[in-house]
Amino acid sequence: MAKRTAEGEPITIKKYANRRLYNTDTSSYITLDDLAKMVRENVDFQVVDAKSGDDITHTILTQIIVEEESQGGQQMLPVSFLRDLISMYGNSMQAMMPSYLEASMANFRKNREQIQAAFAKGIEANPLAKMAEANFKMMQNAAEAFIPGSLKTGSKSAKPDQSAELAQMRTQMAEMQKKLDELSK
Repeated sequence: MAKRTAEGEPITIKKYANRRLYNTDTSSYITLDDLAKMVRENVDFQVVDAKSGDDITHTILTQIIVEEESQGGQQMLPVSFLRDLISMYGNSMQAMMPSYLEASMANFRKNREQIQAAFAKGIEANPLAKMAEANFKMMQNAAEAFIPGSLKTGSKSAKPDQSAELAQMRTQMAEMQKKLDELSK
């Protein structure tokens, strides 16, 4: 839910003829970059023309997109999408596009949240990360087996019990195989 003023209303931004933007909530002049930051922070605002009182939020948000796209770096809107969007103006599909685009973005946000949650959960229980850790331990053990004394602990050489380590590696391999079998189901 978008953040609003204490009264629950969107913050009013006034645009003056000199192209300056005035935030009535903070009583300060702001820039388009500040408005873009407010959007990213989910702050609800409405931009009005200071002279006429007309709502120009749509125009200002479009201006932010144009500036973001032209600032170099990676562009988000491919040319083919822009051409398709422009071609929709004036035809019978124009009336359907706003609701379609809103539904598509809502679905994208929902999917993004699910992917982020799955990714965060996957990192914690990622069998591949555990396998990499086991592989690293095996490499350390192999280095010690082939070059005794190559792993030092303080000033003493590490001399592991090789049969116990071999048993431990077999157990780890069995656990990894079990997890791989579970994932393939």
